[in-house]
Amino acid sequence: MMTAHTNQHSLLNSRSSSLDLIKWLAMLTMFIDHLRLVWPEFSNLFIPGRLSFPLFCVAIAANVARSKPGEWLTAANARYLALMLLFAAISEVPYRYISTSGSFKVLVTLALGLVIAWGWQHRTLLSCAMALMSAAIAYVLDDPLMYGFCGALAPAAVLVAIKRPGVLWLLPAALCLWSNSRSSIVTRALDLDVYSLLALSTAFAAPLIGLWLLRQTFTFRVLPVGQWAYWFYPGHLAALQALRLLI
Repeated sequence: MMTAHTNQHSLLNSRSSSLDLIKWLAMLTMFIDHLRLVWPEFSNLFIPGRLSFPLFCVAIAANVARSKPGEWLTAANARYLALMLLFAAISEVPYRYISTSGSFKVLVTLALGLVIAWGWQHRTLLSCAMALMSAAIAYVLDDPLMYGFCGALAPAAVLVAIKRPGVLWLLPAALCLWSNSRSSIVTRALDLDVYSLLALSTAFAAPLIGLWLLRQTFTFRVLPVGQWAYWFYPGHLAALQALRLLI
């Protein structure tokens, strides 16, 4: 059904089935993870939920890698960042209703990560300045920022791994592992708690899975993920909140 394909130009073509599959998996695992907010007894869904954020980082990095270095100030890039920030704002109400976390929404981390990845890709004075500013914001807001400072660096790390496959794949894996280690989960993992070990292992493996998928050529059609997907984040939060009220 699929064959490995290592040519970078083919990996980053205009309509990639592998990239669409990664986006679908990211959305699906995010939805699965958030089911815990309605049914707390399904706390084990936290484990597959560790796939979501790294897969979104892979999708962002793959989109950034398509652009020609230096061509940063484009209408497409402006629309990309604007939509991410717009839907972060739109998602505020359903997010605050359904989540007891005091952290910012994941879209804020991904938006900062996008700008940092642009800085690495384009390396113009302005893009680098914006990247450094975004990294500084992520560092200052490390505690309330979902996945923290390391999470904001993850898209750029995936971008490095896309361009230089091999041992550098471990860079985004390490960052995604570290971004999930800001709670007692590490202490429990050191005590050989199976749940914690599986959660951290999934976070570590997730960008590796995404990078591997990105290098595949699929012979079957994957439904394209377009701009409609931005509505998925506030939409699924609102749907889950409605479901919680009904039950």
